[in-house]
Amino acid sequence: MRESKANSTAWVKREKKINFAWQNGYGAFSVSATNLDKVKNYILNQKDHHKNDDFKTEYLELLQRSGTPFDEQYLW
Repeated sequence: MRESKANSTAWVKREKKINFAWQNGYGAFSVSATNLDKVKNYILNQKDHHKNDDFKTEYLELLQRSGTPFDEQYLW
């Protein structure tokens, strides 16, 4: 995860020339090629989406929908 965060941060700063930092909470999920357009669209509209759902709510929903086991005491 450390490498992924470091590489993605460097890419964003280099390619987009913006100040970028990871938030305290984060997660990594794989995406199938057939869902790439849906994920790209979600990312492009993330600001609007987060007006309705905060990170915690959305993250828990992603974990539940993906069937990923978790213990909430270790998430926050």
